[in-house]
Amino acid sequence: ANYVPWVITGNLLVISGQLSFGNDGKLAPAHIGKLGGTVSAADGQAAARQCAINVLAQAQAALGDLERITRCVRLGGFINATPDYAALPAIMNGASDLMVAVLGDRGRHTRSTVGVAELPMDCAVEVEAMFEIR
Repeated sequence: ANYVPWVITGNLLVISGQLSFGNDGKLAPAHIGKLGGTVSAADGQAAARQCAINVLAQAQAALGDLERITRCVRLGGFINATPDYAALPAIMNGASDLMVAVLGDRGRHTRSTVGVAELPMDCAVEVEAMFEIR
């Protein structure tokens, strides 16, 4: 594909959308499908958490040290959901809570959460991020 996993411009690090691939490079079966359909809220939150882990892994690859992050500016969450599923913010909390757990107050961020009709590989959640860095 014609994109990169991250870009540094000025004092910003922007991370492309990350899916919930595990350490084995695969999507857990519980993280495939739609919220409000085959994916439970707990599994959706776990998928969002895994996406955030992958965001931080990309940040580590870009920066060499997560201590260079001075602030998580924004997280964007895309939730693969049925048209009537309204609990999107609770699913994205899996990513937001992890960011604060890892970065402390530097992890507090703005956020957008959007329900979508489909995501790559039928993944339940995708998360992108923007960080201020030194």
